[in-house]
Amino acid sequence: QVQLVESGGGLVQAGGSLRLSCVASANTFTINTWAWYRQGTGQQRELVARISSRGSTLYADPVKGRFTISRRNAPDTVYLQMNSLKPEDTGVYYCNVDGQGYYTGTYRSYWGQGTQVTVSS
Repeated sequence: QVQLVESGGGLVQAGGSLRLSCVASANTFTINTWAWYRQGTGQQRELVARISSRGSTLYADPVKGRFTISRRNAPDTVYLQMNSLKPEDTGVYYCNVDGQGYYTGTYRSYWGQGTQVTVSS
C-alpha cells in the first residue's frame, strides 16, 4: 500500500519557477520508478518526467532543459523543479510510482491526487 502526498503547485507568471514535491508512505512495497504526469484542460494525461531507482531520467520533449526530476530516500520523495514556466505548462500534475509488493512481487502503480499548476502570461 502506498500513499502519495503532493505539494508545491500554485499560480505563477510565465518565466517563473515552481518546485513540486511528492512524499510516499509505502508499506510492504518497493518503489522502482517515480514519475510526474500532467493533464491540461481537455487533454490526455501525459508523462512529464520519470526517474528510476538507478537514477536514470527521462523527460518529455516540451520540458527538456526546463524541468528537473530528482529523488531522495527516507522519506521517499520525488521532486520536480520547474523553471522558465510557460502557459502551456498549465495543468494538474500527478505523482506516480511503480513498484513491487514485498511478499507477492506483483507490480503495481499508485497515483497522487494531483496538484494544480497555473502559469499566467
